[in-house]
Amino acid sequence: MTSVQMQRHPAGPVTTTVVDVDVSGPRVCDDMTVEVALSVMAGARVQYLLVCDGDDESTGSITRAQLARLRDSSAYTDRIRLRDILGGHSPRPFSFPL
Repeated sequence: MTSVQMQRHPAGPVTTTVVDVDVSGPRVCDDMTVEVALSVMAGARVQYLLVCDGDDESTGSITRAQLARLRDSSAYTDRIRLRDILGGHSPRPFSFPL
């Protein structure tokens, strides 16, 4: 029988890549309704949300004040989604001055 001896080799240099991405706030999908977005903001105790499309690409951000102003307007319905406000992929964008 032959004995085998294990040897440790020092690891080579480790290369890392740093990517500068703004992830300072909660990210939500643009199909979220205004009411749900306001609930997320309240739960996370933040003043804005980063909005992404279905491909997880950033489409903008929205503040609690903007959503509250919209919710208090006469044009508000519970079907308005964040993409409608930001002018995303909706077939008929919602027109509301932010």
